[in-house]
Amino acid sequence: MRIVPVPCLEDNYSYLIIDEETGDAAAVDPVWPEQVLQAAQLEGANVKAVLTTHHHWDHAGGNNGMKKLLKDVKVYGGVKDKVEGCTHPVQHHDEFPLSSSIRVKALETSCHTKGHISYFVTSSDPDDKPAVFTGDTLFIGGCGRFFEGTPDQMYESLCVTLASLPPDTRVYCGHEYTQKNLEFALTVDPKNEVLVKKMTWVQQQRKDKKATVPSTIGDELEFNPFMRVDKKSLQAATGKESPIDVMAALRHMKDNFKGR
Repeated sequence: MRIVPVPCLEDNYSYLIIDEETGDAAAVDPVWPEQVLQAAQLEGANVKAVLTTHHHWDHAGGNNGMKKLLKDVKVYGGVKDKVEGCTHPVQHHDEFPLSSSIRVKALETSCHTKGHISYFVTSSDPDDKPAVFTGDTLFIGGCGRFFEGTPDQMYESLCVTLASLPPDTRVYCGHEYTQKNLEFALTVDPKNEVLVKKMTWVQQQRKDKKATVPSTIGDELEFNPFMRVDKKSLQAATGKESPIDVMAALRHMKDNFKGR
């Protein structure tokens, strides 16, 4: 299983998930259809499906374009979201094959939108680590805004659903927000040595004009404040005790932080 990030718009990521044996592929949030399919052609891949994380235009806005360019392409999206061009609505724990060796499991990770879906992807090849495509729910070092949901929903999405995935699961998010996310994280968890080290790496990546994806679930549990709302350091930083109250306070602080 090969995963190819395709930068789109100002800071979005689309992705290609490719079965290296058959060339069958899925495109995640292909907002720029032509560029995504050009990348697929360069990789020798045939896109058979579109995995849409949520209905916002910068993620779903290319779906109808993909349908025009590809006959019989399957477009997956959350059953609770009004996803442009959706042909195959999915809900929590639905599973389907991408190819003979790659399977996809839909995980409802609502809050940013009410029907946001993250896609957990596994391969029958024991050398392939699993991957999860988290759209605008989980970013590296951060999370999405609570546009259509509540702190308890984001807690469920991040700290229950996604946190329960294997620690080596690679995290592919919808935007290149990592540096700003970590700048904020350091204001609330400055003594976190893993976070400090991660920031040094991210700064070098961005200086070299390189992507910061992927992360892993295990890494996020070490340095992402929104997945650490049960930790004393974050409780102290927010003045809150319960994890959901910490989640709400962190998001409010982040919303008022310079940057995203």
